[in-house]
Amino acid sequence: MKRIVLFLATNLAIVLVLSFTAQLLGIEPYLRDGGLNLTDLLAFTALMGMGGSFISLAISKWSAKRMVGAQVIESPSSTEELWLLDTVRRQAQAAGIGMPEVAIYDSPEVNAFATGMNKNSALVAVSTGLLRSMSRDEAEAVLGHEVSHVANGDMVTLALIQGVVNTFVMFFSRIIGHVVDRVVFKTERGHGPAFFVTMIIAELVLGILASIIVMWFSRQREFRADSGGASLAGRQKMIGALQALQRQHPAPLPDKMAAFGIAGGVGGGLKRLFMTHPPLEERIAALQAG
Repeated sequence: MKRIVLFLATNLAIVLVLSFTAQLLGIEPYLRDGGLNLTDLLAFTALMGMGGSFISLAISKWSAKRMVGAQVIESPSSTEELWLLDTVRRQAQAAGIGMPEVAIYDSPEVNAFATGMNKNSALVAVSTGLLRSMSRDEAEAVLGHEVSHVANGDMVTLALIQGVVNTFVMFFSRIIGHVVDRVVFKTERGHGPAFFVTMIIAELVLGILASIIVMWFSRQREFRADSGGASLAGRQKMIGALQALQRQHPAPLPDKMAAFGIAGGVGGGLKRLFMTHPPLEERIAALQAG
C-alpha cells in the first residue's frame, strides 16, 4: 500500500527531526536533577508523537505527489483521463465524500493509492502500469477500493494509531537510554553521550517493532476497502481486479512491491507480521464468501 509506505516514511523522518531538534535546543522538560520525570516525559512524548503523526498526515498529499511524481488531472486531455475523472466522481458521490484530486504517475508497477487529511479533500492516484495492464472494469474496481479507503477515513485512523505508537516508542526509548546510561556506563550526574546514542538506537528498533501494530491495522482495512470497492464497482469486478494482480504476480511479490498500492506481498511466519496486505487469495476468498 503505497499510501502507508509514504506516510510511515514521512512520519519517521518528522519524528526523528523533532526529537533531534528538541535535544539540540535543550527542550526536554522531563530531564530533571539527572533523572527522568515520568509524568513530564509522557506529556512530552505524547506532544511530539501525536504532533509528528498529524504533521505527516497534513502534508501527505503534497509529499505523495512529489515522491512519485504524480500529475493531477486539471482538465482531461484524453478519453482515458476523462474516464478516470468521471469514474472517481461517480464513486465519490456514491460514497458520500467530496471529489478527490485524481492523478496519474509514471511507473511500470501496477499501483494505485489514496491519501489526504480530509475525506472531502483527498488524492487518488493511479500508475501508468495499472492503466496499461488492467481492463476498465478491473481499473474501476481498483478506484473503488481507493475511494473506499478515503470514505472509511483510513488515513486519519492511521494517524491516530501512529501517534499513539510514536508516543510510546519515544517514551520507552528514553527510559532505556536512561537505564543504560546509569547502569552500564555509570553516569552519576546529568546524562552522558550513552543516553542520547542509546535513545536514538532504541527509537529506531522500537519503531520497527511497533510498526507491527500499524501493519495489522492495514491488513484489516484492506478487507473493508475490498468490500467497499465491491459495493462501488461490483463484486465480480473487484474479484476480477484481484485475480488480475494474481496473474501478473503469480510468485511472491518482490519486497519493494509488498507494501504498495492495491496489491501486497506474500509471507509467512514473522514476515507476515510486517505485511500491509493480506495475501490476495485470502482477499478473493473473503469477497467470494461475502
